[in-house]
Amino acid sequence: MSRVSVAGAIPLEGALGPGHGYPSTRSGLHPIFLAALLATVTMLFASLTAAILIRRGGSDWVPVQLPGIVWVNALVILASSALLELAKRSLRVGDEPKAPVWLGLAAALGVVFLGGQLLAWSSLMEQGVFLPTSPHAAFFYMLSAIHGAHVVGGLGALAWTLRRALKGVYSAQEHRGLSHAAIYWHYVGAIWIYLLLVLRIA
Repeated sequence: MSRVSVAGAIPLEGALGPGHGYPSTRSGLHPIFLAALLATVTMLFASLTAAILIRRGGSDWVPVQLPGIVWVNALVILASSALLELAKRSLRVGDEPKAPVWLGLAAALGVVFLGGQLLAWSSLMEQGVFLPTSPHAAFFYMLSAIHGAHVVGGLGALAWTLRRALKGVYSAQEHRGLSHAAIYWHYVGAIWIYLLLVLRIA
């Protein structure tokens, strides 16, 4: 049975191994599967963006002031992505022991990001802004929740790569698992910044 990330449904390791039609290999996701995953995420958020653009024309559309923590969170997830690149660089230059350190810090910032999202929700609720308050508020809660689920999936992938890095599996010649996890994580970070901009101008 394959291991699967918590929320992103990302197969991380196939028992059948390469060459058996399974979407993952022992060293990482199959590139086609990774591309399909990112395409699916893109279509999901593109459809939600279209819904926002259509719904904003309604007479009940009242924009909500986003809490400042959401912008801090954007910096947090960008910093996490930078740490993943440092992990990859450590492997490329042959400094394998540092890769798990950078990976662990990147994952820790991912957890901080999720905590920041909860703080954002708490801040809005303290202001009396809830899911039914307005369509704009509903979209913020919904989009941040869906995005948070993808972050949890990314954390599952980072935990998997961290475990393998601690075992010394990755090297300068072979670190596809880390590279694939980093691509997904970078994409999730970019999506968050995109969503903030959409909600800001909506």
